[in-house]
This record gives sequence, structure tokens and C-alpha cells, in this order.
Amino acid sequence: MHEAHSDRPVIFKVENLVKTYSMGEVEVRALDDVSLTIRSGEQLVILGASGSGKSTLMNILGGLDTPTTGHVFYRNEDLTHANDDRLTQFRRRGVGFVFQFYNIIPSLTALENVQLVCDIADSPMKATDALALVGLSDRMHHFPSQMSGGEQQRVAIARAVAKNPDVLLCDEPTGALDFKTGILVLDVIEQVHRELDTTVVLITHNASIAEMADRVIRMQSGKIVEEFEPTVRKKPSELTW
Repeated sequence: MHEAHSDRPVIFKVENLVKTYSMGEVEVRALDDVSLTIRSGEQLVILGASGSGKSTLMNILGGLDTPTTGHVFYRNEDLTHANDDRLTQFRRRGVGFVFQFYNIIPSLTALENVQLVCDIADSPMKATDALALVGLSDRMHHFPSQMSGGEQQRVAIARAVAKNPDVLLCDEPTGALDFKTGILVLDVIEQVHRELDTTVVLITHNASIAEMADRVIRMQSGKIVEEFEPTVRKKPSELTW
């Protein structure tokens, strides 16, 4: 890992995660003995094709799902055995989510969408500051229907970072966007990472996006099959796909 992060505190420690689903009489192993460590301030890309297990792993990291066996430690706390109230607290305070589809409320303005999160967080940013961070100060009173896909995704990022989470979990954040708009959204994620020192975990099927990471984990068939650091870490504007 890059020297700047190798001495940072561990935020997530994952040990021997297994997740199985029953589909009729067939048992599907979505995660198959996955172990990894994620450190504070790291920008990690989890790379893999559809069905590789990367979304299942992210959902477990974010407290949206639980493993069949294995453990997830968040700052030394075993989330695997946390009750529902504790997991709700963790999702509200510890992590911010950005999904492929923006999940913002169409009847609310950009500012109101972000303010919703600020109202339930312990030590939130101002909603206006979060929107300024993603370059939307001039669009805060617009409704989603008045915004492009890229702008809506930036509202979703502002909403995720407004609660000052330890970790920003991004699940295919450019998956619904064209190349040019995707680069703008990755720029915003990079800026959040740089300016707020937020730990970023970004999952994607796009190998080019991995070039902006401090570290890359590649998954296949529910297993981690490769882990590496890009030899040259690129800015989003330098990516091609």
C-alpha cells in the first residue's frame, strides 16, 4: 500500500467472509472466504465483472447485509454480531452510500435532499457546503427533473458526504453515465477523498477506473483473485475507457 496509508488506522478488517444464497435447490456462494483490510484515508477500488461478489461485499461492509459466516470489524467493533439498532446507527454515522442510480427524492430540491441526511446525522456539514463541494451551489434549488444525470449523481454524493462519514461506499457510481459525465463524477469523488480525507471504496466493472486508486482488489466468482497498487496513479481526467 502507498506509504501515506500504510501507517494509518484500520477502519475495516474483514475475516473469512462467506455469503451463500439459496436459489431453489441450488446454493449460490456469492462470497467465498474473503479477507481484507481497509485503512483510513485510502482510496480502494474493488474491480470485477457482474456476479463476482463485489456488490455483496460492499453491502456487508455498509451494514446493509450480513454474512453467512465470517466477521466484519469496523474500528475493532465486530459488526457481525451488532443488533439492528447498532447497524442503523452505523449506517447513519459511519458510512455514506453512492449507488449507480441516484435514489434522490424527486419531489425535493437538491438542497432539501441533502438536508434530510443532515437532520439525522450527529455532526453534519451544512447542506449548502456539501453542495458547494460537488460544484452545485447554483443548482441547489432545482428539482431532480431539472437536472442532468451527472448533476443528480453529484447531489447523491453531496448527500452521502454531508453526514461526514468515515467511509464513502460507491457502487458503480458512473454505471448510468456517459464517459464525459462519468469523469466529472469521479473528479468529485476524488475531490471529496482529497479535501475531507474520507476513505473511499469504489466498486466497478471498469478496469480503467482502477487506475485512480491507491490500491485495487480484483474479484472473481466470490473470491479475491488479485490485489495490486497501480504503478502510476491517474487523475480521473487522465482516464480513458
